[in-house]
Amino acid sequence: MKTEFDCDIVIVGAGPAGLAFARSLAGSGLAVALVEAQSASALAAPAYDGREIALTWRSVAILRDLGIWPMLPAADVAPLRAARVQNGVSSFALDFDPGEAGQLGWLVSNHRIRAALWAAVQGQAGLTLNTGRRVVAAQADRRGAQVRLDDGTQIAARLLVAADSRFSPVRTMLGIAAALTPLDRSMLVCRVAHDLPHDAVATEWFGLDQTVAMLPLNDQQTSIALTLPTEAIAALAQCDDAVLAAELTRRTDRRLGELRLASTRHVYPLVTAWAHRFVGPCCALIGDAAVGMHPVTAHGFNLGLSGQALLAQQVLRAVRRRRNPGAAPALWQYEAGHRAAAAPLFAATNALVRLYTDPRPAARVARDAVLRIGAKMPVVQAGIRSMLTRG
Repeated sequence: MKTEFDCDIVIVGAGPAGLAFARSLAGSGLAVALVEAQSASALAAPAYDGREIALTWRSVAILRDLGIWPMLPAADVAPLRAARVQNGVSSFALDFDPGEAGQLGWLVSNHRIRAALWAAVQGQAGLTLNTGRRVVAAQADRRGAQVRLDDGTQIAARLLVAADSRFSPVRTMLGIAAALTPLDRSMLVCRVAHDLPHDAVATEWFGLDQTVAMLPLNDQQTSIALTLPTEAIAALAQCDDAVLAAELTRRTDRRLGELRLASTRHVYPLVTAWAHRFVGPCCALIGDAAVGMHPVTAHGFNLGLSGQALLAQQVLRAVRRRRNPGAAPALWQYEAGHRAAAAPLFAATNALVRLYTDPRPAARVARDAVLRIGAKMPVVQAGIRSMLTRG
């Protein structure tokens, strides 16, 4: 292991978590290297990928602090006034209103956030961007970390941060195990136009053989996220626009009237990830490399954003105390804080998915009971409202 360092921190992965972490270090005086397999042009103008991000108030506050929020086009920021959960053919719904906050959050397309983050780090003092390069080897111990890129470049740093997806190759190279759970289901996402109003209310509808989320957007459009067994989604994805629109109209029970496709369609196989450790000697995992959430609660992005903010806070605190940015106490504080925030949300989300995708009659009865009990317990609604508006 080299004892001379090329930089203080090397970040692998220029997704939202990696870019946000790099931006969080602006003005720190630290030398930071960011490595990403995609080209700079692809990062500057990311293609629409179908994913609409439900941002909580806390996430918006973080994006404001990073200078990102004002960079998002106003036309692409849709208010999320309330949310509704429904079960099967039951007419009963569990509603979540924003209370005094006025709204639960905002919906913004993933590719818009990524473009703004990339634009924000351009010219950032102390930051070196290594695009179009893959990490082929990575190691870390108490003396520091080192990565080797596919062009032979080697970068030695005091801290290595992996932000390279829930399938993180760097996590594997570092010897950090993770539980990857394929769910044998896939999600098809696209935008649709419709005539009936959505009233800025998001709906999560658990059917007998499907889960469908309807996320309200601007311009009388809604993002549809349909989850079915992988084979069924693969077949549906091959349909032409008219057939797909008719099928989505049927599967949403015409709640928004006739639907018309307003975007390309995208398919995502569902896999959850939970790293057994979020840190190691002079290394840390953030974003999906640490925790890859099921999308049903729409909190994966928010969790990744808050996680990188916590790691940045601990690193900057260590630097202010003239300590190594990869010092063990700082990483332990991040591990403890992020695990405490992520573990209950991860467990609750997985339990929700198991309950609402169980086809057995007893589970169907339990699903309706859970919603009705939740509706009669103000503490439940207050807790979820607090998580959405402050979490």
